[in-house]
Amino acid sequence: MKIYTGRGDDGLTDLRDMSQISKASPRIEAYGTVDEVNALVGVVRPIAYDDIENCLREVQNQLHVLQADLATPESSEDDPVITESHIEQLETWIDEFDAELDPLEQFVLPSGSDPGSKLHHARAVCRRAERRSVELASAQSEVNEDVIIYLNRLSDLLFTLARVVNEREGSPEEHPTY
Repeated sequence: MKIYTGRGDDGLTDLRDMSQISKASPRIEAYGTVDEVNALVGVVRPIAYDDIENCLREVQNQLHVLQADLATPESSEDDPVITESHIEQLETWIDEFDAELDPLEQFVLPSGSDPGSKLHHARAVCRRAERRSVELASAQSEVNEDVIIYLNRLSDLLFTLARVVNEREGSPEEHPTY
């Protein structure tokens, strides 16, 4: 498989069904931002904590499913899609990791250890991916509603993981002052 094809040289790109769409379309913006999240999660890996490593590896695979879901305007039974089970997995991880932490009583500045800060960055970009997906859903009805829920939960997981990593690394949380 060649890396370059020249098919995108005119500002268009292929969706999964091989239809072409502008690279500036809200659909491409949505799944392109998910790609950014995936790359940022990859920057955190490998990480010294096997439980977090395994979680992040699975998240990266799920993000590929999510991108395929967004790249398929009219999915069929055989197409990869985000489902409620993906969301439930995120919620399980959030609950498991959150059990390690003191209850959250105030806002947290996105900082801390190197991997903790990177997870906060991934969380912020995940929120943008969520906003882009909401925008796409508002403009076009062909968006799986579980995609938006998934991105919302993923940002919560990334926030929780940032806090856990910072705790494990001995990096105290900082809080904004008003």
